[in-house]
Amino acid sequence: MAPAIKCLIVLAIVALLFITELIPLAITAMSGAIACGLLGFIPAKQVFSGLSDSTVVLFAGMFVVGAAMFHTGLAQKIGISIVRFSGTSENSLMFGIMIVGAGLSSVLSNTGTAACLMPVVLGICAAAKIPASRQLMPLAYAAGVGGIITLVGTPPNIIVSGALKSFGYEPFSFFEFAWIGIPITVVAIAYMMFIGKYLLPKAELDANQEIEQEIEATVHDSKKQIISGLILAVVIVVMALDIKFISLEMAAVIGALVCVLTGCLTEKQAYASIDWVTIFLFAGMMPVSNAMDKTGAGKLIAEWAVSLMGGAPTPIIMTSVLFIISCTLTQFMSNTAAAALLAPVGVAISQQLGASPK
Repeated sequence: MAPAIKCLIVLAIVALLFITELIPLAITAMSGAIACGLLGFIPAKQVFSGLSDSTVVLFAGMFVVGAAMFHTGLAQKIGISIVRFSGTSENSLMFGIMIVGAGLSSVLSNTGTAACLMPVVLGICAAAKIPASRQLMPLAYAAGVGGIITLVGTPPNIIVSGALKSFGYEPFSFFEFAWIGIPITVVAIAYMMFIGKYLLPKAELDANQEIEQEIEATVHDSKKQIISGLILAVVIVVMALDIKFISLEMAAVIGALVCVLTGCLTEKQAYASIDWVTIFLFAGMMPVSNAMDKTGAGKLIAEWAVSLMGGAPTPIIMTSVLFIISCTLTQFMSNTAAAALLAPVGVAISQQLGASPK
């Protein structure tokens, strides 16, 4: 059996396990990398090369910098201020919630953003006698779409950027996603304000109901809140300016170190804030991507996809197909896993068409 076919079988098994989650995602990804090494698709020394990839460092650094905003209570304070400023009418409250949700999630964890704002929204809804579900669902959507505005807004953005880099292309810059992310966010907010609100449920929730927090505020020192906010702002500015002697990874790690040194969060909290599932998922899928490239499995998928589309599909058609596939997969599996799985396929198809992988 040809190496390309064997690699495709490994990829299919990995995809099936991602969808079913019979075993944890991180274990599936790392097992895929080990399988590629055992089968000789890649040298043994490359099996765990993903753990030394600079993108992993970027992930870790931004997880810590973002967590400092939650641990100091700054994210919660921003949310409370803006949401309360919006007033208690259903429309103005919904607009305020979606703006702050999208804004915070563009540079912080979208899960953490939603979690820290939920108690705020519940309390205001109870006081204003507004069904909480009519505000919580817009919050969830805003946190989701806001994450696509910047490179660090959501793990899939960093993963596809890392895939480009692994194939020898220029990775995405910090605000490159914003050209599409901001218009989509604006459309999502407008849709919810003028159409979606008529489709929202009207379930009542108790403001005192226990809400499981992703990250709770552990200190409420205004000085540390200011410091954590300044650290995040400086990191974002440095990343956006794309300074030659300071890479994105260096900016993220320096920011994380300063967060710990200034006491915005403890060393243990810094370790705990890192999403290790995302780290190992990315690190495991990088060698699988290399195996697809070296065995020709990626090219085989690209040729099959192109022939299925009539032999000479336009880049727009193939982009649409990949978009539909990824949207479908994320209904059954983690969007991070879907991005890690499809990113090398997208690059291979782009190469086959002679189009830009971006």
